[in-house]
Amino acid sequence: MDATRRMRDGGNEPAMTNGRLNPWTGELASPEEEASYRAYSTPEVLRRARVLCILSAFVNTGLTLSEFRIADPAIFRFAISARGLAILAALACFLILRRVTTFAQAERVLVTGLMATAVSAAALITVGNEVGLVAMLLIPTVYYLVVPISFRWAVTCGIVCTLLTVGSYLLFPPKPELAFSIIFAAATLNVFLVTVLSQHNRHGRQEWAAMQSEREARKIQLQSQHLLERTFAAVPIPLVISEIESGRLVRYNEAGIRYFGGEPATFGVTRAQQAYERAEDRAEFMRLLRRDGRVTNFEARLRIGSGEVRTVLLAGAISELDGNPTVVSAIVDITERREAEEKIRHAATHDALTGLMNRGAFQGLLDKVQHQTSTSSGTVVLLMVDLDSLKEVNDTFGHDAGDALLVETARRLRHLAGDLGPVARLGGDEFVILLSGQKSSAAALDLAETILRDFRQPFMLGERTFASRASIGIAACPRPDYGPGELLKDADLALYAAKNQGRNRAVLYAPSMRDAVMQRVLLRRELSAAVQADAIFPYYQPKFSLVTGQIVGLEALMRWRQGDGVIVPPAKFMSAFDDTELAILMGDSMLRQIARDMQGWLAEGLAFGRVAFNVAPAQFTHPHLAKHLLGIMWDAEVEPRHFEVEITETVFLGRDSEHVAPILDALYAAGVRMALDDFGTGYAALTHLKQLPIDGVKIDRSFVSDLESDPYDSAIVCAVIELGRNLGLSVVAEGVETLTQARFLRERGCEFAQGFFYAHPMPAEAVRALLLEETGETAARRLAALQH
Repeated sequence: MDATRRMRDGGNEPAMTNGRLNPWTGELASPEEEASYRAYSTPEVLRRARVLCILSAFVNTGLTLSEFRIADPAIFRFAISARGLAILAALACFLILRRVTTFAQAERVLVTGLMATAVSAAALITVGNEVGLVAMLLIPTVYYLVVPISFRWAVTCGIVCTLLTVGSYLLFPPKPELAFSIIFAAATLNVFLVTVLSQHNRHGRQEWAAMQSEREARKIQLQSQHLLERTFAAVPIPLVISEIESGRLVRYNEAGIRYFGGEPATFGVTRAQQAYERAEDRAEFMRLLRRDGRVTNFEARLRIGSGEVRTVLLAGAISELDGNPTVVSAIVDITERREAEEKIRHAATHDALTGLMNRGAFQGLLDKVQHQTSTSSGTVVLLMVDLDSLKEVNDTFGHDAGDALLVETARRLRHLAGDLGPVARLGGDEFVILLSGQKSSAAALDLAETILRDFRQPFMLGERTFASRASIGIAACPRPDYGPGELLKDADLALYAAKNQGRNRAVLYAPSMRDAVMQRVLLRRELSAAVQADAIFPYYQPKFSLVTGQIVGLEALMRWRQGDGVIVPPAKFMSAFDDTELAILMGDSMLRQIARDMQGWLAEGLAFGRVAFNVAPAQFTHPHLAKHLLGIMWDAEVEPRHFEVEITETVFLGRDSEHVAPILDALYAAGVRMALDDFGTGYAALTHLKQLPIDGVKIDRSFVSDLESDPYDSAIVCAVIELGRNLGLSVVAEGVETLTQARFLRERGCEFAQGFFYAHPMPAEAVRALLLEETGETAARRLAALQH
């Protein structure tokens, strides 16, 4: 903002100046700054100018008296006129200056008056006035040093005055020989006075510039203070000012009063340290403040008026208030943020359903505990607990009931473990308890027995009562450098062994369990190679009619031909079917070879009924199983009506009928028939008969083998036969090994049978030979044997 605008808008408030001066005149180099200076000095200029005018009039009036001594009337009149002109000029200037308000106006009046005075003095000198020499020296001096006008007009007036007075004096010099000396003296005086005037201007303007800078600084400081006051009061963040040494609370803004629930003094807080929950927080805050002068993002706990303790971030800086060193502190409440972060941390490390630690957090804790106990004589022991009945609860009562069972299980385990160690949920129905210390091994065995005993008690969930059991695997860390992952694996192997031994028990890990795992891994590797080498192939066992004696179908049974030619039955490698990918590969290989064999028999016109093949539970994980199996049949140019699929009730473990039914429906619609194998050994067979497209059931060999001596087995067999008859299902008895068994089954109405009594499983070539030899007479002989 320029000086003119500042003068117009702010009265006598000049703009900030940089103080740069003209080296010759001593005036400010900037016209705007010089104008500001002149505007600032105008009142003083007018005062001095008026005084000068009055003084000039008074002096000239006094000197008029001296003119009465002049004897010559003409000279007297001339002198009186000259004096009168000077007096009138002075008085006129005085009167005009009383009405002048600007520096420029005053300067014009003064220059005019001074010129008139100079002319009057020159006139007096020409008539030989004895004060002429004094006038030559005094008047330029007054013009330069006393008259408050600009350097330009001061020098101009001084030179003009000097020329007039010296010229007048030299017209009639009393001593002509002094003329040169007078001219030289006058010139020297003007040079000296110009130098003095320049220095005077310089000092005056430097003083003004310094004063202006100081005034502007004070103004800025005052504005800053006002701005700070307004900001301090209006800022929405709580602000508190306290003394550094005593901590006495000096000031707080409205946001601070609202935050604390009133002025702190009203609830007994007069010093900053009283608001801190922990004194060490205050001490650390002040230590950092004294060291660095400011503190940011300092986390502390403060107590507010209600007594609640809040988590805050403090920012502080050393300041000064009324000359006393103080601390200005800003408070940002992060209580909700910390609570949200804690919830996030808890969610990341804990199971959402049970509230227990999750797998990730537990593995971190296990690693930490193992590191701590590696330097002591303690032992780390894991108890891995698995529910034996969660699947049944989910399938029977729904997943809400299963979730409730998991929550109750977690509660019981936490209660039973108590102070012995933390409990975590690894996932699904698996839990783990961590024990550590010198007696942890003995405590683990006792705790396992306690858990098994407690879990035998019914689970009360709302109005329902659940019976649940648990299997427990126990593993102890064998050496300090044993990894947490290996220890978890040991506990898992022990749990696997507990389930294989009949569930509802605790098993302690033994190194042989790991060997068994290695054997399973080796077995799966060998079977994968066998699939590639077509060493997985079918044997066939015929099915016979107990009514006609004829061959009515075949069941394809998987075999593995090892490298040494040994044929291995599936009982030796059943564990391989737990591997989903391998199970699908072996199933596909089997079906392709079955279809090739059937294509050959059909080409020869041999009658063999339907060929049944088993679909393993793992194969049902295939996203398009029905389409995939039908594709293999059509690729071999064998119609689906020649096939029968046998499934066991283990298909439903881990999945419900809504997943299995669409697959079986698609196969059934294509002409494939369905049979439920090992009927009576599962947990919900009657439900499956109702929900699935089942054509027949197969009585498990475990019931047939002792039906002659065990009344329970015979009763079960009779019940299944009757059930099949009533439901219109075909009934096949497996494992028939004696004539007595065959007669019993025929007499009770069973239609079909298979087993060693009729034929052992055989390769495809033997089946072809059997079918070629099959005639009405062979069928009649089989039937006759049953009738004797």
